[in-house]
Amino acid sequence: AHRRIHRQTRAQQGRATSARRLPHRPPHRRPARTPSPQANAVPHFNFCDEVRMDALMEVRQQLKQVALDKGLGKFTLMPLIVKATSLALAEFPELNASISEAGSELLVKGSHNIGVAMDTPHGLLVPNIKDVGSLTLLQVAQELSRLQADAAAGKLSIPDLKGGTFTLSNIGNLGGTYTGPVINLPEIAIAGLGKTRPVPRYDEAGALVRQSIMQVSWSADHRVVDGAMMARFSNAWIGYLEKPATMLLTL
Repeated sequence: AHRRIHRQTRAQQGRATSARRLPHRPPHRRPARTPSPQANAVPHFNFCDEVRMDALMEVRQQLKQVALDKGLGKFTLMPLIVKATSLALAEFPELNASISEAGSELLVKGSHNIGVAMDTPHGLLVPNIKDVGSLTLLQVAQELSRLQADAAAGKLSIPDLKGGTFTLSNIGNLGGTYTGPVINLPEIAIAGLGKTRPVPRYDEAGALVRQSIMQVSWSADHRVVDGAMMARFSNAWIGYLEKPATMLLTL
């Protein structure tokens, strides 16, 4: 069974803490092993779900002018998604971690350094936003904008690219819907975000309605995470996105 790791309260969520080393007990009987170079991958699994994005899109619409007034320029959904990821990681710190080479320790990171994969003229780059939990939504948006500009210009620094603890890959920008994202080692998990598209769905009253749906594809290291934990993490993350008002106490 998984060891219990202290979950942060809402008042504590996002605050940076010291990194911790914990004994690692795999979710399965087979002990964790460092994969050989020939394996080129850790034992992993994929998990897919969908997110109703209508409420988040409305919040984004309301914030667009505020962002312009602050000199930010275009305000996208990504800062909101990054912030929701940090809040969910605070509830499931095992996913904000790395595993030792021997597979005997799990290093739970003290801050959420969330990487955002970027398709640039210089290839695929994954800079990360440092300590997302301590940043306001506006600060997340500003840092993301800086990283995107520096990535496009080939000006990212080594610190920008190092130290990530969790990665988001937005294939929706390229029209993609589903994917099997490759874990950005030594991280534990990654999310592949599909495009948001209008689809017919039944509401709680049974009426057929139009909803804006985004597909999310997770990949996770099976030495650390099992399907149940990934599903619970996904549910927490989706909860923040579908009901963005729940993020207000922490922004």
